[in-house]
Amino acid sequence: MNRFNGKTILVTGGSSGIGLAAARAFAAEGARVVITGRDAAALEQARTSLGPDAIALANDAGRLGEAKALAAALADRDLRLDAVFLNAGVAKFAAFPDVDEALWDQIFDTNIKGPYFQVQALLPRLNAGASIVINGSINAHIGMPNSSVYAASKAAVISLAKTLSAELLPRGVRVNVLSPGPVATPLYGKLGLDAATLDATAAQIQTQVPLGRFGTPDEIASTVLHLSSPESAFIIGTEIIADGGMSQL
Repeated sequence: MNRFNGKTILVTGGSSGIGLAAARAFAAEGARVVITGRDAAALEQARTSLGPDAIALANDAGRLGEAKALAAALADRDLRLDAVFLNAGVAKFAAFPDVDEALWDQIFDTNIKGPYFQVQALLPRLNAGASIVINGSINAHIGMPNSSVYAASKAAVISLAKTLSAELLPRGVRVNVLSPGPVATPLYGKLGLDAATLDATAAQIQTQVPLGRFGTPDEIASTVLHLSSPESAFIIGTEIIADGGMSQL
């Protein structure tokens, strides 16, 4: 299929995991893809895998000024966007008594303040009919121990999609959330857990997934593309859950 021929798509956090899988899927269907990330080396490696038309821009989703800088970089290139996948995020878990203000700020700055002000900054660059997909999480629904801050940030994302959908509807812009369950990505190595705890946590989580496995980045990417394409034009302000039944069965 070539649903995105002639379209320009922005994927934040596009240098690995779900973001990179989505960027590759968009490019395979004809899109010109712009990806962002903080790791310059990983970002450049990802860009080269996306073809000669891809653009990589270093950007920290948790810094307010960089939301405006990203919009300015797109304007300098005279790029307008047909879809945005706000995928950049941070997942760190800690027991409630161990949470400090630094952890709270890091998670909320990246996961909710970043997307909020990124959408605000990008409004002049969005074409009519543009789709915005924000990466959520089933942690907003399941009350997993040690995830209080992360889960709260993702619950805020779900609320944001609803209110932004109402506000942006007159502009012809749709906003939706895709909430994955456990997915095999490098993010699991960044949870702040030691290797033994990480392995035990992953094994315990897997037992809670009715399908008996983690999802793949490509499986999540396919739903991102659906929400970003005209075929989903009647889906607005909605959360789609892709979790192998973990939060549903």
